[in-house]
Amino acid sequence: MGARGPKPLPDNVHRLHGNPSKKSLSTLLDGVHPEIVIPKCPSHLQAEARKEWRRVSVELETLGLVSKIDRAALAAYCTAWAESVFCEKKISELNAADTKGEAGYIMDTPSGYKQMSVWVQIRNRAYDRMMKFAAEFGMSPSARSRVTASENTGQLGLPGVEPKPDAPKGGWGAV
Repeated sequence: MGARGPKPLPDNVHRLHGNPSKKSLSTLLDGVHPEIVIPKCPSHLQAEARKEWRRVSVELETLGLVSKIDRAALAAYCTAWAESVFCEKKISELNAADTKGEAGYIMDTPSGYKQMSVWVQIRNRAYDRMMKFAAEFGMSPSARSRVTASENTGQLGLPGVEPKPDAPKGGWGAV
C-alpha cells in the first residue's frame, strides 16, 4: 500500500507558500538544500524542448526551485512540452487540409467507427506527463496561486523571519 495523503512539498516551496502548516524553523531548515543553479541543458533535447528549457529554467532559478540534480526532471518536462507542440502542429495541418476541419481530431477506424486521432492521443499523454513534472516544480496553476515570487535571487528565507540589521553575520559574534 502506498503512502497516504498528499505528497509533501519541498521545503523551499513550503516557505514560498508562507508556512501555512506552521512548521518549526528547525524542521524547515533540515534536509538537503542543493545549490540553486540552472543545470546544463542536455544535448539530446529537440529545438522546441531547448526553447522551453531556456524559458522556464530562468523562472525556476528566480524562485529558488531548481538545482543541478533536477536536470532529468526538467528535461522530461521540456520533452513533453515539445511533443505536445509537435502534435498541435500536426493536428492543425490535418484540419487545414480537411473541408470539415476535424481530420486532426477524429479518424475513422477500419470498421467505420470514429475515434480520437492518434495525434490527439499522443498530445494528451504528453500533457499529462508535462503537468506531473510541472507540479514537481510548483508550476501548476493551483501551486502558482499560492506562491509569491521572492525578490531574492539566492536562497530564500522564511517569511516573517527577517535578520536584524545590526546582527552579526556569523562566527563567535553571532552566538
